[in-house]
Amino acid sequence: MTEKKNEFEKKVSDVIHQPLHCLDLHTIQINIGFLCNQTCEHCHVDASPKRTEQMSWKTMQTILSITEKLLPIFIDITGGAPELHPHLEQFLRNLIKQHHQVQLRTNLTILLESKYKYFPELYKELGIELVASFPCYLEEELRLQRGKGVFEKSIKLLQLLNKIGYGTSPELPLTLVFNPLEPVLPPEQKTLENDYRKYLSEHYKIQFTRLITLTNMPIGRFINVLKDKKPQYMTLLKQSFNPQTLSSLMCRHQINIGWDGTIYDCDFNLAAGLPVTTKVSRRIEQFDHSMLSTRKIATADHCFGCTAGHGSSCGGALV
Repeated sequence: MTEKKNEFEKKVSDVIHQPLHCLDLHTIQINIGFLCNQTCEHCHVDASPKRTEQMSWKTMQTILSITEKLLPIFIDITGGAPELHPHLEQFLRNLIKQHHQVQLRTNLTILLESKYKYFPELYKELGIELVASFPCYLEEELRLQRGKGVFEKSIKLLQLLNKIGYGTSPELPLTLVFNPLEPVLPPEQKTLENDYRKYLSEHYKIQFTRLITLTNMPIGRFINVLKDKKPQYMTLLKQSFNPQTLSSLMCRHQINIGWDGTIYDCDFNLAAGLPVTTKVSRRIEQFDHSMLSTRKIATADHCFGCTAGHGSSCGGALV
């Protein structure tokens, strides 16, 4: 029996004449929980101080038993706010000991809280690459998206990170992340990066390694932002479909491991409750690198967000 294709799969099939499959597996993204000290308007996993989901140490140990057997790979740690996880330091030290390249996504403000102030120096010691949420360089715009006082705290932390070498030393990359406030596509990434670089340097003497732009997905808390504009936003995403993005889609080069050990194609599919296809194991206990490296990708309408315009991924624009 032929599987019924969703609208995204039909669009992809029109271009590449086959379903979307993983091309290679060079990144493992790990979402260690939804607990966060902020409640951002655009958050696709609906993270907040009220969330209780966090990865157990047992699950982390299972992941470490997997990564121990792999050649050095790119590990991308996300959340929530990863710093709120009680076993984060131990987990990071083990991954670095295994010689993996590790990147962590931080919201910056958590690093000002007394209990977590040691993390910047820890990240520097371990050589952890940082990706920091900073969705606008203008105070009012950022406040609307992330809340009162977040802009000032973020500026303070960026200056602190610069002081210890992040964003100023090639060995300590500091990436900033832009998300649009409104239901629109992000502007061209390099042009916006130049704007960020000029403004932050002139006003706050802040340096960073690069800027990445992310399209807001029509899932999670952004659904509440869209309200009755969701149909128009979905139309924008679909009409902006760019076939040149298909080879670089993050799902074709990575997997995502959720806080409970379930395997997903990406963090957006995790948020949508859409695990990998049933033809491969959905649990890390049965992790099979070769099968996951060639798996068919599970898709839904929100996938149009990754193929719209310049494309979008956890690594920024695709074309």
